[in-house]
Amino acid sequence: MSKPEFVYTIYIASTPEKVFAALTDAEMSKRYWHGNSVVSDWKIGAPFALRLARHGGDVTGEVLEYDPPRRLAYSFRAHDGSDGGRASRVTFDLERQRDQVRLTIVHDGFEPGSVVLEKVSRGWPLILSSLKSFVECGRVLYAPWYEDDEAAPTHAVGGAR
Repeated sequence: MSKPEFVYTIYIASTPEKVFAALTDAEMSKRYWHGNSVVSDWKIGAPFALRLARHGGDVTGEVLEYDPPRRLAYSFRAHDGSDGGRASRVTFDLERQRDQVRLTIVHDGFEPGSVVLEKVSRGWPLILSSLKSFVECGRVLYAPWYEDDEAAPTHAVGGAR
């Protein structure tokens, strides 16, 4: 029996280079990821962190694959010790399709009943939709779980790079 995983595909009216840059640039990610940012030097084996703006710890891991602008993978260890502190794996595949990008994320390596899988299954669709809006039109989506948070980012931002 295979282990549980989260798989999601989204189409973005952009280039693989621009989408890949948004996935790996700390300042860009902070804008569409609700104040959180990805941090790494993106060398294979290098540390990876998702710096969380509203929590006491970061998601950590290491860079597993880096093939711009086609593929990115890193391990993902939740900051709160969920899943016994075991790391899962996040893989992004980018495929140019005429004037758009087919972006597929596979987040796997979970044990049955994983708390992290339950959380990312709710979070990834919003993050990727916000990424899409950011890259296509320079706007981001709000996170409903931050709705009452005064520090939540506004919907409009400056133009995407």
